[in-house]
Amino acid sequence: MSETLAKDTDDATRSAVAADAADERLIRHQGLQGYLHATWARLKGGELGMLPVVFGLIVICLVFQLNEPTFLSSRNLVSITQFAAPTGVIALGIVLVLLLGEIDLSVGSVSGFAAATMAVLVVNQGQSLLFSMLAGIGVGLAIGCLYAFLYVKIGVPSFVFSLAGLLAFQGALLYVLGDQGTIVLPQDSGLREFARDKFLTDAQAYGLVALVVVGYVASKLLDIRRRKAAGLTPGSPVAVAVKAALLGLGLGYLTYYLGIDRGWSYLPVLFAFLVVVMDFALRRTRWGRHVFATGGNEEAARRSGIKVTRVYVSVFALTSSFAALGGILLAGQLTSVSQSSGTTDTNLTAIAAAVIGGTSLFGGRGSAYSALLGIIVLQSIQSGLNLMNVDSSVRFIVTGAVLLLAVAIDSVSRRARSSSGRG
Repeated sequence: MSETLAKDTDDATRSAVAADAADERLIRHQGLQGYLHATWARLKGGELGMLPVVFGLIVICLVFQLNEPTFLSSRNLVSITQFAAPTGVIALGIVLVLLLGEIDLSVGSVSGFAAATMAVLVVNQGQSLLFSMLAGIGVGLAIGCLYAFLYVKIGVPSFVFSLAGLLAFQGALLYVLGDQGTIVLPQDSGLREFARDKFLTDAQAYGLVALVVVGYVASKLLDIRRRKAAGLTPGSPVAVAVKAALLGLGLGYLTYYLGIDRGWSYLPVLFAFLVVVMDFALRRTRWGRHVFATGGNEEAARRSGIKVTRVYVSVFALTSSFAALGGILLAGQLTSVSQSSGTTDTNLTAIAAAVIGGTSLFGGRGSAYSALLGIIVLQSIQSGLNLMNVDSSVRFIVTGAVLLLAVAIDSVSRRARSSSGRG
């Protein structure tokens, strides 16, 4: 059976490569017109990328702005970016584990347990903030390694051990907090200031925009050079310049608009930085290629020489570490850790954000930017409904409907890719 599975994967890979080669020839011979035809063919073939979630975000903004004119105000957008960041960090870890076709249902409980560990060390034990934060992240790392051992060595399904972890680490949270129930962080805590009160100056914000544009241009020019060296059709430098200009104008205007209120908070900037780093790791490193290959077909990846055990260990460890970091940042934002930390809708929101952002539940497809877009969509829905004074029950219903729609689109596009020979 494994031989048949590997053969099917090889056939699918050859079909996808053939389709990509056809697109290359079309672009080489017809230029811009060929590029447009190839793009349309990819869309019809199920290669939707992040188009559905971007389109959905635009619709959400239009609907809420028409019903509540303050939705797109500078103050509300600053709040959306700031409150989306901690759960977004947790969702970033979920993206990684979903790329393997696995799941972690315990990220919420792990985030609360790690935050409680940090708070107890800082407040009750008088330890330094840095040491306490590292200890909290270390707790997440240890949990991820435990999960990897259970999966790789014992063969426990990820659904089972993460469900057990959800319950166990919720109990561990209650045990660590003890009779106190709630631990309030000190008023002068650096974590509290970072998560709530620190914002970039105008000079820092515009300097960061310039740095992002320069990095984008450098990355694309390097791509062009590599494609030329490989004998493939290189991208157009003119197209790179146009996209870079649009990126700079878009980020520049957004920075100006957010600056009308308070500007960019340190927290979403940190989240965006983590997303960029993980995107680079997934798309530009051998480790990232191995993650996608293992998620696409573990047996085929193993036969090609990939050490799949190391891949699983690294991904489970990173997922729990991101959960711990997100929980610590959320504690700083809320200024406290309580018995409900990470045990409300944090868990499901993080998972929903990764899926809504475009990461496939079937493994092998997704992007670090899925966490960013997905959590912005969910936070926008929550913010818009709150502004309209809609009951929280409606928010859960709407979130569930959006999640179901995202999975349905993924399933349909997956069948379209299979029938069109694009994998």
